Amino acid sequence: MGVGIYLAALFIVSVWFRDYALKPLWMAWGIGTVLFFFGLSYVFQRQWRNDNAKTFQRKVFWWALGIRLGYVGAIIFYYYFQTGLSMEYEVADSWNYHQMACYLSNMARQGRFSEILPILNDNTMGFSDQGYVLYLTTLYTCFGKNILGPRLLKALMSAYLCVVIYKLAARNLGEKTARVAAVMAVFLPQFIHYNGTYMKETEMVFLATLALERMDYLIHAKRYNFWTVFVPMVLTMLTFGFRTIVGMTLIASFILGVVFCDKPLLSRKTRGVIVSITLVFAVLLLLIPIGKEMIIMYKINFMTGRELVEKYQQMGLEYAQYANGRYMAPGFFTLPLTNLVEVANANQKMMNGTFFVKNYLAFFALWCIVVSVREKQWRKFSLIGSYAILYALLIAFSFALNSERYHLPVMPCLLIMAAFAMTHFRRRDFKFYYAYGVLLLIAIVLWNYIKLAGRGLV
Repeated sequence: MGVGIYLAALFIVSVWFRDYALKPLWMAWGIGTVLFFFGLSYVFQRQWRNDNAKTFQRKVFWWALGIRLGYVGAIIFYYYFQTGLSMEYEVADSWNYHQMACYLSNMARQGRFSEILPILNDNTMGFSDQGYVLYLTTLYTCFGKNILGPRLLKALMSAYLCVVIYKLAARNLGEKTARVAAVMAVFLPQFIHYNGTYMKETEMVFLATLALERMDYLIHAKRYNFWTVFVPMVLTMLTFGFRTIVGMTLIASFILGVVFCDKPLLSRKTRGVIVSITLVFAVLLLLIPIGKEMIIMYKINFMTGRELVEKYQQMGLEYAQYANGRYMAPGFFTLPLTNLVEVANANQKMMNGTFFVKNYLAFFALWCIVVSVREKQWRKFSLIGSYAILYALLIAFSFALNSERYHLPVMPCLLIMAAFAMTHFRRRDFKFYYAYGVLLLIAIVLWNYIKLAGRGLV
C-alpha cells in the first residue's frame, strides 16, 4: 500500500498544482527511492528468513556495505555534474566542516596542537559543533585531505549500524522482530543518503545507537566489569560532541530503561545503584563545558515555541497558532511531510521519497505503543521507547521540528518499534492501517497546498 499512497499523492499534487509540479529528475528520485525500499525490503525479508543468526548478520552487513559503497561512488559524480562540487546541493555546513578540518589538519602537521582548541572555540558554536570537525581533522592529518575517505568510513559505520539494530532488537523483542528491523535498516533511504553527504548525521546516529545498544547490554548483563560500564559512558560522552540533545536523551532514557525494565533483569538494589551512579555522572557533566551547553540548549531551544508560529504568521496563515510543539508533538514520528512541489530546496526535492518512507513507517512505530500495551510487553521498550519518545518531545518543542535531519537519531528506534508492530499485527488492526493511509494521503496533499499558499502561489 505504501507505493500506492506515494504514487497517488504524486499524481494528485502534480495535476492539481501542475504549474509547480516536481521536475522529472526529482520524480525519478522519489519513485526510485520508494520502489527500492519497499521492493527490496519485501524480497530480502523472505530470502533471509531461514538463515541462522550468524549468517543473517553477515548478509545484513555485507549487503548494506555494498549498497552504501555503490551509492557513495555514484553520488560523488552525480553531485559533481549537478553542482560542480562533490557535495550535496546548496552546501553550507558540509563545506564549513571540510574547510575548518583542512585548516586544522595543516596546523596539526606543523605541530601547533595548542592552537587548535582556541580556534575551535572561536569559530564554532560550542562543544556540540566540534566533534565532527575534530574527527575530520584527525582523518585529514593521518590520511590526507581526501573527501572520499570519510564517506567510505560513513558507509562502514552505516553498514554495521544495521547489525547493531539487529542486536538491540533481538535482545529485547526476539529474532523475528530483529530481522524485520535489520532488513529495513539495510534499505532505509535515510541511512543510505547521508553516506553520500558531508554532514555529521551518519557518525552521530552510529554513536548514539551503539551507545544505546551497550546500555541495553549493561542492563541485561549478569555480571559487570570495567568495560561493560566504561564503553557506554564513553560513547555517550562522544555524542555530546555531535549534538547536545542526543547525549541528554541517552542519559535520561538509560535511567528510565533501568527503572522500568523487566523485573527479573535487575534487583531493586541494583537499579538504585545504577541510577545513582548515572545521576552522579550527569551532575559531573554540568561542571564542564558540556553541562553549560545542556543548560543553554534547554533554555534557548526548548523553552521557546514561537519560531514556527512567527514564521507562519508572517505568511499570513490563519493556522499559525497550531505550528508549535503543543499541537504538533503527536505527529513527530510522521513529520516532516513529503514535499512534492518545486518551491522547496533541491535537497528536499531530491529526498521526497525518503521523506515518504518515514511518513509511512510512522504508523507502525505509533501502533507499536498500542501493541506493546496490548501484548503486555511495554517493559521491553523501557530503553528503546523512552529514547524515541524523549527525543521526539525535545525536538517537537524546538526550532527543528520540521527539519528532517534532526529526526534521524531516532530512526533506529522507530525501525525497531515499527518491526515489532508489523510482526504482531492482527487482522482487526487493518482498519486503522487503512485509515492512516487515507489520512497520510490527505495530509501530504494539504501540506503541499500550504507550502504554495504560504507563498501566495495558489
